[in-house]
Amino acid sequence: MSNTNEDSFPILGIDYIQFFVGNARQAAHYYRALGFTPVAYMGLETGSRDRVSWCVRQNEITFVFTGALDDKGAIAEHVKRHGDGVHDVALQVPDAEESYRVAVERGARGVREPEVLEDEHGKIVVAAIATYGETLHSLVSRQDYTGVFLPGFASLPDSSDVSGFGISDVDHVVGNVELGRMQEWVSFYERIMGFTELRHFSDEEISTEYSALMSKVVWDGSGKIKLPINEPAEGKRKSQIEEYLDYYQTPGVQHIALATQDIVRSVESASRAGIDFLRVPGVYYNEAKERVPEIADKIEALQRNGILVDRDEDGYLLQIFTRPVQDRPTVFFELIERHGARGFGAGNFKALFEAIEREQSARGNL
Repeated sequence: MSNTNEDSFPILGIDYIQFFVGNARQAAHYYRALGFTPVAYMGLETGSRDRVSWCVRQNEITFVFTGALDDKGAIAEHVKRHGDGVHDVALQVPDAEESYRVAVERGARGVREPEVLEDEHGKIVVAAIATYGETLHSLVSRQDYTGVFLPGFASLPDSSDVSGFGISDVDHVVGNVELGRMQEWVSFYERIMGFTELRHFSDEEISTEYSALMSKVVWDGSGKIKLPINEPAEGKRKSQIEEYLDYYQTPGVQHIALATQDIVRSVESASRAGIDFLRVPGVYYNEAKERVPEIADKIEALQRNGILVDRDEDGYLLQIFTRPVQDRPTVFFELIERHGARGFGAGNFKALFEAIEREQSARGNL
């Protein structure tokens, strides 16, 4: 299966994910606890007068944490309204000018016309379009650039080793939207980028005694880009999606799933560094090895670290979720190790959401 519009809107992968934060230096330091290494910096020392950005990397994943140097402008307003959160899921494309032209022609809202950025390492072309809430997709062409990140950034010393905790790349990025808006954004990705629907989860599949949500997954056809989109469903109490929307105040990125080839090592390293993960009751593991017999020899390590297991027609996967990584109960992370499975852990939804509800109850938001 391939992207139906692959000739007119090719995407090479996720280039970077940018967060707007209250304190970029501290955020960059915090993400060492997930195995990321700061590799580049932009700020007063590099000639930037309105913002500070720290670029961190782990293998193929690049995060950028950007903070305002004053109380004016989009960055400060974004942080005031949302708290720390994802502003930009940047996509690497062969030709940013052409991708921007095609996107706008198909109805996307352009927010940054194509711009050439240059320094001694070459040039990069960047444009941007809007997606749900105040989230952007920058379109980045970097085949003519050899620098560490972007023009305007200075490389940092001791940044050559970005192997981290073995987390390799972004598996998927999940967005939360308002009730009744999910299909609108699914159609947006189908129309603008030629994506197709990979999975559809109903409120019957994703529910507990108290709350439910609905989700559809769009993808590029090759697996390089997978974007689940969630909306709340009617339930007895407030769902995790409603809680997110209450505190983020608009639709936005709920969580980022990071792929690893050794989830036990990655989780143990992150736990030692101070990352908090959600836990499920021990009885979960009584039947886990019956559902997925391939993990029988790993069950002790999985249970010790709170790692969940699921399977589909193509294989099995291991996954775990962090608690929110900022003060507001908004953005969190997933670590995932795939063994053929192309799903998203549907067999874990009930156990996972009950764990999330326990956290909501502790916050007084269930």
